[in-house]
Amino acid sequence: MQNGLQLNPDKSEALIVGTANQLHAKSIPSSVSVASTDMPAADRIKVLRVVLDHRLSFARHATTLVARACNFHAHAIRHISHLLTTELALTLVCSLILSRLDYCNAVLHCAPYNSIQKLQRIQNTATRIVLQAPRQSPSRPLLERLHWLSVRQCIDYKLAVLIYKISVITSDLGNLHSTSVLHPHLCYTNRLVRLPELTSPTGDRVFQCSAPAVWNSLNTNQF
Repeated sequence: MQNGLQLNPDKSEALIVGTANQLHAKSIPSSVSVASTDMPAADRIKVLRVVLDHRLSFARHATTLVARACNFHAHAIRHISHLLTTELALTLVCSLILSRLDYCNAVLHCAPYNSIQKLQRIQNTATRIVLQAPRQSPSRPLLERLHWLSVRQCIDYKLAVLIYKISVITSDLGNLHSTSVLHPHLCYTNRLVRLPELTSPTGDRVFQCSAPAVWNSLNTNQF
């Protein structure tokens, strides 16, 4: 390969992503050839501790990687919560639970409802632990009391912050063609970012579509 680099098939896997109809129409091969190297096709792969599946549902990621770890820490903190002050409980929850919920959450934009709800239930549990509220108490007043955004709002906030930082770094967003992270046809007019023309459900979730969509949904009166 170029630059003398080669793929290690023992440490590399391929993931074929598509809609349900696309995956059903074509059988998934057992391996994929890349640069004369056969890589086995996997049902899911882990990239930077994020589990990706064929349909990008992130169900496995939410269940096995995030929920299991968060529930373990939530149970431990709840066990000693009567010994903790509210401030100390908040510190533990933020460092052990919320940090996992926030990690790489931008990729969950437009993820299926069930995947988001699994993470939202964890956050609801965290609020009850911090405020020592009963397990069946409504979560929305507790979130407002702690000034916490919901899981879905945190995802949108992350995307909005990313595109805002890009707007600051690039003095003129009309020159976004020079930024490889975004689609070359994005432009910045009247505080709105024009989205590229992608119509597939999977394509709408890529950064060059999801971030402008979130940015354009913000209340422009606040600027």
